[in-house]
Amino acid sequence: MSQLPPKSPLASPVSEGTNSRVESLDNLSMDSFWLEVENIKQSAEAEQEECSLADVKTQEEGEAEAEWLQDAGLSDLLGDRASENDNIVLLSTLTKTQAAAVQRRLDTYSRSRRRKNKHPVRDVRDIFGVVSSEETAAKKEESSPDQLWHNLRTSNVQNCKKEVFKAETQDYSCTVRNPGKEEVFNMDVAYSEQAAVLLKGSFLSESRRLKDGNALTKFKIPKGRLGVTRIGDLSAQDMKKIPTLALIELTALCDVLGFELKRNKAAKLKTAEKRLFGVPLNTLLENDQKLLPNTKVPLLLQSLLSCLEKRGLETEGILRVSGSQTRIKSLEQKLERDFYTGLFRWDEVHQNDVSGLLKRFIRELPAPLLTAEYLPAFAAVQNIPDLKQRLQALNLLILILPEPNRNTLKALLEFLSKVVARENNNKMNLWNVSTVMAPNLFMHKGLPNKIPEGKEKQLAEGAADVVRMMIHYQDLLWTVSSFLVAQVRKLNESNSKRYQFCDKRIKNLLRKIHADKDKAEKNQAEPSKIVKVHASLLLKDSLEVHLNNATRVADVLRQFQKNLCQNGWNIVNTVNLLKCNNSTECTNLLLYEVGGNIGEHCLDPDTYLLDLYHINPHAEWIIKQNPSYPRVF
Repeated sequence: MSQLPPKSPLASPVSEGTNSRVESLDNLSMDSFWLEVENIKQSAEAEQEECSLADVKTQEEGEAEAEWLQDAGLSDLLGDRASENDNIVLLSTLTKTQAAAVQRRLDTYSRSRRRKNKHPVRDVRDIFGVVSSEETAAKKEESSPDQLWHNLRTSNVQNCKKEVFKAETQDYSCTVRNPGKEEVFNMDVAYSEQAAVLLKGSFLSESRRLKDGNALTKFKIPKGRLGVTRIGDLSAQDMKKIPTLALIELTALCDVLGFELKRNKAAKLKTAEKRLFGVPLNTLLENDQKLLPNTKVPLLLQSLLSCLEKRGLETEGILRVSGSQTRIKSLEQKLERDFYTGLFRWDEVHQNDVSGLLKRFIRELPAPLLTAEYLPAFAAVQNIPDLKQRLQALNLLILILPEPNRNTLKALLEFLSKVVARENNNKMNLWNVSTVMAPNLFMHKGLPNKIPEGKEKQLAEGAADVVRMMIHYQDLLWTVSSFLVAQVRKLNESNSKRYQFCDKRIKNLLRKIHADKDKAEKNQAEPSKIVKVHASLLLKDSLEVHLNNATRVADVLRQFQKNLCQNGWNIVNTVNLLKCNNSTECTNLLLYEVGGNIGEHCLDPDTYLLDLYHINPHAEWIIKQNPSYPRVF
């Protein structure tokens, strides 16, 4: 395992929770884990020249905070001169716990700089300007940095006051156990705010004991009026904002729980002079996209998974039973030579050798699939005693991952789910698969594997449990929380307005926020609305829709389908519409929200459109064909 963040002295329940989970794992075999570790070591010894460890330097005081602020999109706070608008816009969207996390890192960074006697750094409050000496004492007091920072935080608290009240009135504790019954996984309120409410209420958090896969707790994401947003539903432009917001939220959650979020410093590793194995994901995808544009998962990985799905899912011990290292090395060389020419014969390869190639592909990546920076954070998830909060942290970590890593990980996890689904034939249940794959994901030749003495068993079981959670709860983990989508909307709104900040800019900002709030409340009073839905790629006509409190996306798509079949609309391109029994399949159509305070958003069929209109009245609604129907990787 990679280095893990030390436990905070504030988190005493963690060790107890971890121990209880470890005790419950005594009846679950770890033999597959240690056998896989031994196979990895043997493979590494055979190629010693390729497996030297990278020199990971220890970060100096303040350096980690500086990197964090940069990754959080707040690098301008580190300098004396900066373009301040972006920082103020981002800070204005933060919740109380998120703002506290930013302030804590900036304070630590500032103290470290002062100790080194370097140039003074700006306090986060200074980004709003300093009042000139010519102004009256009253205005100085009103516009002082302390007061401005207080005003901004007060505004943030007021903006999320209703959400916090909602959090305080809902039960987020996980102390009640209902085996076999679904539990609510709330994504409307920031996870850190939920955790703060639990601490404030002195809820006792018990560890959920690990059991076999069939007994894992079931979670249900309650669909609000705006539906649920999955990864892939947002435009690339909006998704670029999500990792920054997720990092701030993850840090705030760890602060509330009493954990230190440690990240590795990204190390520059030498890449192999090959075309497939040992090549960075970005490079692989760039090469693959020359052959197949819009490829999101490396073609080699797709071929490996496809081969195993066709002929390996029924193979007993698949993934666990190791193929011949000699054959695997020979197959790797053949793939390097023949893969892109199409001459490689997959039907001639033994399935255990293919599974060996799959694991080798993951291990040989120059940087871990979970990234060198966040591998310690993934490993440390096991230290969170409550299952729901572990999943919250994992959800945020998934969102932080670079898109190539996230897409590749999802393809791998979907395949592993298929393996588990055939356990009656292949004898590989969820725990077996998790213990085999954990070493391949958490051990990497480019990072030092420093395991505290006597902690091997606990860390191994914890890593396997993290993999098990990612496999079992992947649908939940690949969801973008509603509170993050709301923050993206706020960022887009603020950026579009292009506030011009001066000495009185905060007062103007707060006044504008309250004016927008009053306008939104006025819009929400409208009981109905008539809007136009466009389908320019399919039809020349637009659909006029009467919205009321009960109108959902699914209703509009059905109305569109009905009008298309009965009214003889002028179809632009019939090829874009799949026909089934002389009618257009509604499942082939999606409704998108475009513009306003969002780039492009594929809407959940259960979204209530009048509520969405009130939140984004300037957007256009466009019906498009489902790009993944029929689904093609």
